[in-house]
Amino acid sequence: MKKLVICIMAVLLGASNWASAQEASDTNGSPWQFRLRGIVVTPDESADIEAIGGDVSISSTVVPELDISYFFDENWSLELILATAKHDVEAIGTAAGDIDLGHVWLLPPTLTGQYHFTGGDFIPYLGAGLNLTLFYGVDEGPVADDVDYDTAIGYAFQGGFDFMLNDKWFLNADVKKLFLNTDATVNATTALGATVVADVDINPWIIGFGVGVKL
Repeated sequence: MKKLVICIMAVLLGASNWASAQEASDTNGSPWQFRLRGIVVTPDESADIEAIGGDVSISSTVVPELDISYFFDENWSLELILATAKHDVEAIGTAAGDIDLGHVWLLPPTLTGQYHFTGGDFIPYLGAGLNLTLFYGVDEGPVADDVDYDTAIGYAFQGGFDFMLNDKWFLNADVKKLFLNTDATVNATTALGATVVADVDINPWIIGFGVGVKL
């Protein structure tokens, strides 16, 4: 895991260093670009729950997302994606039945390196990078005494396109897949007389539509 993270970071850094040697060719002379999207976050979840078995169900949600891009030239860029989302969590099909685990907020800043296929008003792109997910605002629900989620590092893959309305403004559509895993520790001593640990894959699809501007 650690070696793979280092390799991805090295590739992104190498691409950035190579691209920075090129002249920025943004039509406005600025390398900065901002997008505001509405996104649908749909987890592709599964879990390995110790002791009581079962699986996990994590709700989908719709939230706003802001991203900031820096272009090294007309093709290569880095994008920082900023959003936070609240998800309801439930352990399902366990030996103790379905267990409401309340909700949790995810803060998953994501940095991707992108290649843009230029040549007209329609500009598709592909990207890949790293995601750091922080869990906060945990509500453990009516059964558990406490729920703790480990901070997670995952991988992100991305595809989308910009459609230029003029030299400054554009429309955007974007799809991302995050490969995200966390260990969740559920303290259910009062209700079940035990603390249960679960290995949870969240792996959300993130589908967004929005508007952008070059500054």
